[in-house]
Amino acid sequence: MLYHLHQFLADFDIPGMGLMKYLTFRTLMAALTSMLLTLIFGEKFIRIIQRKQIGEEIRDLGLEGQLSKKGTPTMGGVMIILATLCGVLLWEDLTNIYTILLTVTLLWLGMLGFIDDYIKVFKHNKNGMSEKAKLIGQISLGLAIGLTVCYSPKIKVREEVPASVRTEYSIDEDGTVHESVSTIKADIVKSTKTTIPFVKDNEFDYKWLSPLKGKWNWWSKWAIYLIMIVIVITACSNSVNLTDGLDGLAAGTTAISSAVLLIFAYLSGNVIQAGYLNIMFIPGAGEAAVFMGAVIGALIGFLWYNSYPAQIFMGDTGSLALGGVIGVCAILIRKELLLPILCGVFFVEALSVIIQRSYFKFTKKKYGQGRRFFKMAPLHHHFQKEGIKAVISAPAQVRPEAKITVRFWIIQVILAVITIALLKIR
Repeated sequence: MLYHLHQFLADFDIPGMGLMKYLTFRTLMAALTSMLLTLIFGEKFIRIIQRKQIGEEIRDLGLEGQLSKKGTPTMGGVMIILATLCGVLLWEDLTNIYTILLTVTLLWLGMLGFIDDYIKVFKHNKNGMSEKAKLIGQISLGLAIGLTVCYSPKIKVREEVPASVRTEYSIDEDGTVHESVSTIKADIVKSTKTTIPFVKDNEFDYKWLSPLKGKWNWWSKWAIYLIMIVIVITACSNSVNLTDGLDGLAAGTTAISSAVLLIFAYLSGNVIQAGYLNIMFIPGAGEAAVFMGAVIGALIGFLWYNSYPAQIFMGDTGSLALGGVIGVCAILIRKELLLPILCGVFFVEALSVIIQRSYFKFTKKKYGQGRRFFKMAPLHHHFQKEGIKAVISAPAQVRPEAKITVRFWIIQVILAVITIALLKIR
């Protein structure tokens, strides 16, 4: 609103309104706004949740301190989403396509997670929504985002494209004739290119995966890109959801990942910085930095109440939405292939669940009795569990919950630094 008010009053010389032109200022203000709102109204929100008796349903998994969490207010994701939306509405360009897609993602997956939490809390069904229903909701969003990215004329990148051969001649003062031939030019175009580390140009084109040639190659490359978008959004949403199992774990790691995406969005949307770093220039992508600033602010404020021992949990309302936002932001700024590194904690958490389930089914079929690969999955619970045989054994001494969380944060910071460094490793 303030951004559009600045544009409306552009003809008037109002002190301070010129700051609205700067992405850095609006990003900081969006983060500050959402953080203050969460800090100020967090206690009131928690009391409302407590009065409504919206508490966490806890299954006894034999983990230290687990049963003490029973009845802790949940659905804290509502607080994160509302605070983020306030920061976005005040400081974002609401007509920007990147703002619209990120907002739709936040609301869509937030609503999906809210339904899941509602079933768990009010219907007393600990399983919540079925996995099939949840996947349908995530894939539907992925298709909507993917089709928009593929066909919207507002989502483009700058790249070198073929041009007609043009020969230019110049003459020095001494009469020497110089000939120069130009065959390429930079242009803003629709593209299936994305960022990939360790290669000279730092770019990968999905059309290279297409088995078709000629005119069918054009349709094939966009179909491959669309499938990739759906996979990324679904995987990110579910992996953050699986990571949300310890006090402050999902909120802290998500804030760190969001900070890196904020930096990438700002650099990608700035033609000077993108040119200096030799990365894709994506017109309008800077607004994604403002959005991620609002997300980070809301998460920092939420951590005030969610840190050990937690006064409130984010629930699926928050984890599904935040994971989706990370995936969509990475896609929009063409950094989705860096996610296995940047979101390494989420990736390993999800992978541990897949390995555990697959190994259990395989051994049950082969030996008649299922065996565990980890003591417990997702991985963070593996370090809390004792007394169970598994292929990968946990340390003899069970780690305290707070120590596990902080160490996962440290790992996430290391991965974030590595991801940023990859921009220059070619």
